[in-house]
Amino acid sequence: MSKALPKRSENYSEWYNEIVKRADLAENSAVRGCMVIKPYGYAIWEKMQRALDDMFKATGHVNAYFPLFVPKSFLEKEEEHAEGFAKECAVVTHYRLKANPDGKGLVVDPNAKLEEELIIRPTSDARVLKRPTPVGHRGRRRTEKWARQNSTQERLIGRLGILREGLARSAL
Repeated sequence: MSKALPKRSENYSEWYNEIVKRADLAENSAVRGCMVIKPYGYAIWEKMQRALDDMFKATGHVNAYFPLFVPKSFLEKEEEHAEGFAKECAVVTHYRLKANPDGKGLVVDPNAKLEEELIIRPTSDARVLKRPTPVGHRGRRRTEKWARQNSTQERLIGRLGILREGLARSAL
């Protein structure tokens, strides 16, 4: 007999994780904090993306794509946002691996150290606050508007908790 589903009102995180597990929507990956989203889970995500995209466009927002890597100096400039999550960021220090001289596996190439460390932080505003103005756009105002819109979209997604709700409803 299967274990009873935890009560959502008592422990949302445990309830959500159990729903995802039982519905076989995702599983943990070899990387801490990352998951492999399986086909049914991904199909739900795609439907949610379409719905959110329609909602954002209805309010005049536009889509943009920004790099996954943020130079450490960018993050330092927005320290008030970094407080609390900075200790959980992954840091990239080198750009190349090489064969281990002893013949067993790979090692980081000491000659491939980056000039500046990169932080993997995809939800940070830092990635858009200092960027060259694209050709054909009207200066800094346009860049700042993109940053504000992107920030608004991320906050909306976070507040709605829509991914978790959508996955949970589909799993039931």
